[in-house]
Amino acid sequence: LGDFRYHKVSHSGKPIKNIGKIPTEISYEQYIHPALAQAWRSFTDYNPKNGIYAMATQLGEALEIYNLKTTNSITLYTVLPENLNSLQKEAKGFPTGIKGFVDIQVTDDYIYTVFDGMSWKERDKFYERGMSAPKGGHFLYVFDLAGNPVRKYTLDKNILGIHINEKTNTGIA
Repeated sequence: LGDFRYHKVSHSGKPIKNIGKIPTEISYEQYIHPALAQAWRSFTDYNPKNGIYAMATQLGEALEIYNLKTTNSITLYTVLPENLNSLQKEAKGFPTGIKGFVDIQVTDDYIYTVFDGMSWKERDKFYERGMSAPKGGHFLYVFDLAGNPVRKYTLDKNILGIHINEKTNTGIA
């Protein structure tokens, strides 16, 4: 419902702890929190070896990194999830910006993300012509565990999911 960023649960699924708030530059009224959570819905991955839990937004371009061993957190965003500026006026969830991340994987050394980046206006043009918009992302972003960009790959095909094996230097998409 947007009151917390994530929840820690026991192995049996019982809530243990509610953690964090959705990062925003504006303090929103309580009734807006569900719309805010919708705008910030994310793909997530966790690496128990290094304690890194990372989230990448489906809307906009935001990456959150939580070190669950040290409780440090980092939020990086170059394009905020859409609707954040209009949430105060209308609690609607119609996308107006870009489609963001499509998948994320935290390895021992890096955070890999698949990124789309197509605007919803561009997507609408496909539908107006009776076509489907491309699915998946055609960029692979690589960040270090502190969130610093390491590399950006432009792929020749759109992909929806990834699995990176750093030991064998291979990836599956």
